[in-house]
This record gives sequence, structure tokens and C-alpha cells, in this order.
Amino acid sequence: MKLVRYGAPGAEKPGLIDADGALRDLSAQVDDIAGAVLSPAGLARLQALPLGSLPLVRGEPRLGPCVGRVGKLICVGLNYRDHAEESGMAIPTEPVLFLKATSAISGPFDAIEIPPGAEKVDWEVELGVVIGQGGRYLSRERALQHVAGYCVVNDVSERAYQLERGGQWDKGKSCDSFAPLGPWLVTRDDVPDAQNLALWLDVDGQTCQRGHTRHMIFDVPTVVAYVSQFMSLQPGDVIATGTPPGVGFGQRPPRYLRAGQTLRLGISGLGEQIQNTVSANLDFQA
Repeated sequence: MKLVRYGAPGAEKPGLIDADGALRDLSAQVDDIAGAVLSPAGLARLQALPLGSLPLVRGEPRLGPCVGRVGKLICVGLNYRDHAEESGMAIPTEPVLFLKATSAISGPFDAIEIPPGAEKVDWEVELGVVIGQGGRYLSRERALQHVAGYCVVNDVSERAYQLERGGQWDKGKSCDSFAPLGPWLVTRDDVPDAQNLALWLDVDGQTCQRGHTRHMIFDVPTVVAYVSQFMSLQPGDVIATGTPPGVGFGQRPPRYLRAGQTLRLGISGLGEQIQNTVSANLDFQA
């Protein structure tokens, strides 16, 4: 299944994409693509629905983040050997973990906001793993049983905030709009092998990132099991599993985003994101 959330920011409705590519409304069935809906029982209930009876959604509504009420957005750094090398950092011997604030989450076609004074905003296409069944201290062998599905994540980063401002990476990763999710959540049954997916990202039509999940240092079961040793996983948590080479920080000379640019990125079978970059609105009220 391809599960989506559509509508205005903060008022998204649940939906799914049918076999013909049409958007159908799930509002009469579930309140959101979140929480218990992502459990094995919740997904089985959606799988059993007669899709032809679900209301068609007309027009082209905004697609929001494909997961609602995300409790944790956990990221793995340097999980592709060639990305670690281009960053001038040591190859990790175990997964490098950091968190992005959930307030950074945005829709797959929403604008990326360049913060005031930011000069090193960078891109990172990543495979997102959505947790469907909670757990802790999981074995690698059991880990995939806790995965609801997968999505595209753009782990947008401000490198100066991340690396030059003292302390942890989180403040370079957590600005508003720095975590587009979607366009849809593809359930695990429709992704036979998460280590057989191509990733790509272009900026203004120029090829920047081309990678493949088979080149991960730590594969998806290893990452899910590893994270669960340090924090309990809960339905709706998202794990971003790292980015392949080709980020702006790794180019010579480095190349960073400015307002007025366009990013296109995607993962095979999981859809495509498009984002325009804009200057942040200083009058925004949360």
C-alpha cells in the first residue's frame, strides 16, 4: 500500500494511492496515518478494505508528511562509506545516531526555508524507515517485524550550525522544513528488499547524488535493532538511515543551497520529492 496524508498543514487527512494512481480518502476509516494504524493489525485492516468503495479525492491537494504524530525522528550519520570519505570523517564502527526535532518535519513538496544568516544549507536524500510496532532491545532477526514501511526523507542540514557552532549535530539538522517526508509511506510488504533501492537527488537539474542502499555500512535490520538498544521504538517513529555521496559539503569547492533553487529527489519504488528553496519568513507564528 501507498499511504498518504493530504490537505493543509496541520489539518492533513489520511488517504491511500490506489492501483491506478488515484488518491482515495481514508477519513471514515482512520483518523490519521499514525500510531496504532501503523501496527500489523492496523495495516491488515486497511489492506482488507474494498478500495473501490473509498471516496476519490478530486484535484491535486497538497501532500503532507506521510506519517502523522511522529514521536521521534532518529537519524544515522555516515552510513555510506563513500559519504564518510567525502566528508573527511572516519568510517564508523557502529551506527552514529542523532535526532532531528519533529518540528522540522514538512511535506514532500513544501518549500525548504533558508534560515536567517545561514550560508551552508545542504541536501541529503535518505531512506526512511517507519516503525509500526513498538519495542526495545530487539534482535536483528526480529527487527523488520517492527517496521511498517518506508519513505523518502530529505535530511536537510545547515553545516555551519552542525559542525562549527559547538556541540551536537542536532541544531544543524532541526530548522523548520529540514525534514520533508514522503510523498507516501510504502508498506513493508511492497518493498521486498530495502537493500535493493536506488537513491538520487538533483539540484536545479544537475545530478548531485546517485546511490544505492546496498552500499549502506549498516543495513536496515541492523539499524533498527541498534537504535532499540538505546531508546524504545514506538509506532510512528521514523529512522533516516543515512545518505550516499554527492552532498554539497563533500564537493570541491563545497556547494550550498540559496533561495530560488529547486531540488528533485527520490528512491526507486518510494516516489519523488520536489522542493523550492525560499528565505525563511521572520514573521512566522508557530
